Formats: sequence, structure tokens, C-alpha cells
Amino acid sequence: MCTLYERIIDLCKGKGVSGSRMCLDLGLSKSTLSNMKSGRTAGLSATTAQKIASYLGVSVGYLLGEEERCNEAKKEKPTVQDDGLSEDMIELINCIKALPEDKIQMLLQVAKSIR
Repeated sequence: MCTLYERIIDLCKGKGVSGSRMCLDLGLSKSTLSNMKSGRTAGLSATTAQKIASYLGVSVGYLLGEEERCNEAKKEKPTVQDDGLSEDMIELINCIKALPEDKIQMLLQVAKSIR
């Protein structure tokens, strides 16, 4: 069984980002993960856990080790590859899916302005 810190780092690696990048993207303190790694902090606040889970595309239960599988596997939703998109488009969509709603709205405005 892995620690919460290890689970977060594994999920970050799967997403292709570092733990530091995730903290920066979410507006979390740089010490959030280092405190968990060193044992100074054992867990996360509910708000922080929700932010991290959303960013990594998993449920809070999965992030905290309470669920065996991530929520994506349970839903069995079709992959974006089924839509005949290029690899770059798939990567872009997957990155967008992990963003909080306010960032998605900002990105949408930028995309509309450069069409």
C-alpha cells in the first residue's frame, strides 16, 4: 500500500507533470508535498484533496486510497481517440479536462480570441 504522497506523485507522473508543477497550477504552497513526504503533514484538507483529485482526474476516494480504481475506469467513458483526433488534440483535451472550471473558461476565451 502506498502513502498519500506516493499516490499523488504516481498520478502526477501518469499525467506527465511534476508534483511542483501541480502545486503551482493549483495555487498550493510549495511545501504541501514536501511536508507530506517528510511526514510533517499526514493528510490534506478536504478542499485541497478535492483540488488535487480534480486536477489529476480521479475521485477524492481514489486519491485518499479509499477506492481501488479511479473514477475514470468505473465510468468506462469513450476515449477521445474514438473521435479520430490527432495526438496533439488528444493531449490538449486531456490537459483541459484536468483544469478547474474557471481556468477552462479563461482558456475558452483565449481560444475564441485567436480563431
